[in-house]
Amino acid sequence: MAEELNILADTATKEEKYKNLLPQIEALISGEKDMVANLANIAAALKQGFDFLWVGFYLVKENAVPAGRQELVLGPFQGPVACTRIAFGKGICGTAWKEKRIIVVDDVEKFPGHIACSSDSRSEIVVPVFKNDEVVMVLDVDSSQLSAFNSIDEIFLGRICKLVEEAL
Repeated sequence: MAEELNILADTATKEEKYKNLLPQIEALISGEKDMVANLANIAAALKQGFDFLWVGFYLVKENAVPAGRQELVLGPFQGPVACTRIAFGKGICGTAWKEKRIIVVDDVEKFPGHIACSSDSRSEIVVPVFKNDEVVMVLDVDSSQLSAFNSIDEIFLGRICKLVEEAL
């Protein structure tokens, strides 16, 4: 069965676009138990709905060497090739994981320790996903525009991450 999104015109506000897309994302993942499929569809829906530079998930996984150390490992995404592994507390994703909070960066060049996976990335938002009060993954969204993200993105990307948490 083919899935199709109803995407609002560019004249719609960011909030209108999220309000239109959120129930469609919920419908896409409703009843699907495979997390990889759900994360892939969420990334695709956000990329298609907003034309972000990069949208994807990094999953907290055990590192083989040294044993017992965790790191973020690239999961389903849409956009240019990306960094495969990110250490705890490193870059924007690793910092959001460590601090267990949403991080919005208006200019990635001004973020200490920013990991430049793509030179086209200018601003970024990272939203942690929790299970049992621990971060299990992060949603990372990059834009080619400075200051592309605000409280509206925090609210609606946070809601999307809550949907993921409910499916865990």
